[in-house]
Amino acid sequence: MGELTRKIQNLRKLPIDKALKKIVIKLYEILYYKIRKEIIKLKPIDIDDKYFINFKPNCNFFFSTTDKQLLIEKIKQLNIEMQIINDADKICSHIFNLLGSGDIYLGEQLPWNTDFKTNFVWENKFYKDIKIIDLSNNADVKVPWELSRFQHLFTLGKAYWLTNDEKYAIEFKEEIEDWIEKNPVEMSVNWTCTMDVAIRAVNWIAAYFFFKDSPSIDKNFWTQFHKSLYLHGRFIIKNLENKGPHTGNHYLSNIVGLVWLGLYFGSFIVNDRNKSNNPKKWLDYGLSELEKEMFVQNNPDGTNYEASTSYHRLVTELFLKTTVLCNKNNIRFSKDYMDRLEKMCEFIMNITKPNGLAPIIGDADDGRLLILSIYSAWVRNDFRHLLGIAGELFDRDDFRYYGKDYIEDALWIYQNYKSNVEKPKPLTSVSYTDGGYYILRNDRVYCCIRCGELSFRGDGVHSHNDQLSFDLNVDGEDFIVDPGSYVYTADYKMRNLFRSTEMHNTVQVEKLEQNDFEEYNLFYMKEQTHAKNHGFNMNFFEGTHIGFKEKCNVIHKRTVLLEESSVLIKDQLIGDTNKNAQLTLILSPDVVVKLEENENKIVLEKGSICIKFDYIRDLKIENCWVSNSYGYKQSSKKITIPFSKELSIKMTIETKDKLNWMES
Repeated sequence: MGELTRKIQNLRKLPIDKALKKIVIKLYEILYYKIRKEIIKLKPIDIDDKYFINFKPNCNFFFSTTDKQLLIEKIKQLNIEMQIINDADKICSHIFNLLGSGDIYLGEQLPWNTDFKTNFVWENKFYKDIKIIDLSNNADVKVPWELSRFQHLFTLGKAYWLTNDEKYAIEFKEEIEDWIEKNPVEMSVNWTCTMDVAIRAVNWIAAYFFFKDSPSIDKNFWTQFHKSLYLHGRFIIKNLENKGPHTGNHYLSNIVGLVWLGLYFGSFIVNDRNKSNNPKKWLDYGLSELEKEMFVQNNPDGTNYEASTSYHRLVTELFLKTTVLCNKNNIRFSKDYMDRLEKMCEFIMNITKPNGLAPIIGDADDGRLLILSIYSAWVRNDFRHLLGIAGELFDRDDFRYYGKDYIEDALWIYQNYKSNVEKPKPLTSVSYTDGGYYILRNDRVYCCIRCGELSFRGDGVHSHNDQLSFDLNVDGEDFIVDPGSYVYTADYKMRNLFRSTEMHNTVQVEKLEQNDFEEYNLFYMKEQTHAKNHGFNMNFFEGTHIGFKEKCNVIHKRTVLLEESSVLIKDQLIGDTNKNAQLTLILSPDVVVKLEENENKIVLEKGSICIKFDYIRDLKIENCWVSNSYGYKQSSKKITIPFSKELSIKMTIETKDKLNWMES
């Protein structure tokens, strides 16, 4: 089904009056933007400089210049000064690592409108006329968007404070000037996604508080800087991403941008009769929508309804850092809002594996708001950078403890961060029934099972065919993993492979998909599985899904039993038991697979740990891909086991003799 066909079908589901209203609005928008395009051609969008010549923000930020020396001393105590400077020097040399590119030199002038991985250039024209997705080529619009988010400016600012070297301020100034020149308002690819406009505004605001006193930056620059920031706010309020049936991280980013801009500009206003030029209205609207969206987008158990652990991380960051900024400006949210936010942070803590990483369930595009630490090498599937901040906001030592490797993040927001905390009680098994995550834990084993609703209440926008799939970590080592996402529109075939049933640690029947999806409709997967949990305790899980029922009269039932040094997985096909099925196990890239013929066992080895299970006839070991960050993939192995009716695998965990292991 094509996108147009799907839209027509959705219209048919609506009452006639609502369908007509939707059509009228769409026709109005088409006419409006045609007229607007012609107006902008004649008169590019601008505001008189006079309004911004003497503007200075009057809001509180995470830190102030009076905190500078304290922050420098604490950064030096953490022994990360050279890491920050090296990262900043790479930025000054225009060497970036974005969306799987690896370190790459981007040239003397940064390619703001180019996918530098494919050299595809989006020419400047009216933003509504720019085709951002073309599945016939491998260009990825996320690449110019990512660079134009300016998330590297915070690192430049840190290096500037640590060294007082004006080269960092000059780099900041020249980049902003170049971007403004190359990206006229509403006339480049970097105005086609409001989310990215908002994130860019947030990062420009953060950079201001580092560079505002630089002698290398003149008054004229700040006039142009603030004028552009103001136009960002006006663009966001007129281009909110809330027109579809569901709001998500895009719309949340929009309103977060409005809150930051509203706080930054305060009561300042341009008196040009344009009602959208009103920062107080931006702030009021953003605050009201933040309070509402907290409960629209996040379930009562604290999970996010986009059914993706990575998007949960992004949404939590958007709420968390904005909430702290509001608190620093004497703005408070309701108790229910704060309770829900605390649960979101608890989910991050509980889903984190013993190695500090999170399972990459559902889509992942490495989205961030404000990167406070390790800019060039932050680990995309490590979410703990939020826990230290949450520890201070909610005064919770368990959050502080599990976020202890990211003290720098907390320091930039809370200069008197509490670092000496006792180790809390070990994390235990926990279920998130609203979000569909079931985590079994003991002293050695972590097993996270996916069993729940698809994203956006069943529309599957960011969902994969991963029902009853699981991640397995033993003694802090990953053995069986979710393969991740790799890319979105840059390679639709790989996009579909990574979200398919055969690429998850679950059962596939007759080569069918759990939830059907269309080859070219990359962000839609209508719910067919309707997965249900039927039992959960500290060492037991049982669940089913009906994704194959209408297709071949089969219901998949999975039972997981966690014992001290073993995991028992039992799969049953209920209904037509003559169907051919296969179990897939995707292995972490550094796991070695061996066949012990004398014992007739399959062995998974990693470090000093081995997992053994009985060899099964026709078992195959095949090559596959896994991806722990957007745009990057690495080779691994997968095990496929054919069966019909029922299959049980007991994975027994052993610790190899250290001497024998070293000799081997």
